[in-house]
Amino acid sequence: MTPGGGTRVAAVLGDPVRHSLSPVLLNAAFEAAGIDWTYVAFEVPAASLPDAFAGLRALGIAGASITMPHKEAAAVCADRLSPTAERLGAVNCIVNDGGVLTGHNTDGTGFVRSLGHSFSFDPRGRRCVVFGAGGSARSIVLALADADAEEIVVVNRTLGRAERAAALAGDRGEVVSIEGIGSDLGDADLVVNATSVGMGEPGPGDMPFDGSALHEGQLLVDIVYKPLETPLLLAARRSGATAANGVAMLAHQAAVQFELWTGSPAPIEPMLAAVADRLG
Repeated sequence: MTPGGGTRVAAVLGDPVRHSLSPVLLNAAFEAAGIDWTYVAFEVPAASLPDAFAGLRALGIAGASITMPHKEAAAVCADRLSPTAERLGAVNCIVNDGGVLTGHNTDGTGFVRSLGHSFSFDPRGRRCVVFGAGGSARSIVLALADADAEEIVVVNRTLGRAERAAALAGDRGEVVSIEGIGSDLGDADLVVNATSVGMGEPGPGDMPFDGSALHEGQLLVDIVYKPLETPLLLAARRSGATAANGVAMLAHQAAVQFELWTGSPAPIEPMLAAVADRLG
């Protein structure tokens, strides 16, 4: 659909942002849904983020995705926050409602949706292990807790960060050191790598833990998607576990944003096809 005078605009704000796959995902969604929307990327330095938010209001930009390094600062710039964004202190989506900018965080919801869509995996009553304690890890821990996971073990090199992440799961959250993860890893139904280990051009030993410790009946999700195949994914599959990269989470968190902006269900299959085509 060719943009015209009535076209609604959404955007991604980040620095850098040229690598972002969000325009691929959301423009595919708008086209598949047959609605007159378009999605663009704006490179916004950190110091200019408050001005960019003023620009969203002034220009009537309908919605915005927020990517690195702005997720925490966006929580300060927004007029109000969803309960999830407030608990996380981080925003990856803005909804502009008549000039009132509401911050949301769709990462965790997108992750849980991707489990159900791709693997028919329901976290309810399951044992989960999450490696990492950064923004993505915290959103996943909170979403798993909200989905009634029985236990969520957080593993991180920095104990204080791990404790803050595990606290999001209340009494179902637990912190375990990398050295002491043995039995928890073996007993887990779901294992998540939410660290950056393996991103970029990894070597054969670049894994946050020994993937050969996994086994049949477990699901491993490595939220890295560049490269599509990490050493951890390969090791997990050799051990008999089901393994998936971060492409589905990426698409589903964008789908939640689509729904917040438009009020309509997202066409997830065209979105997944578009990003798969771009990533090759």
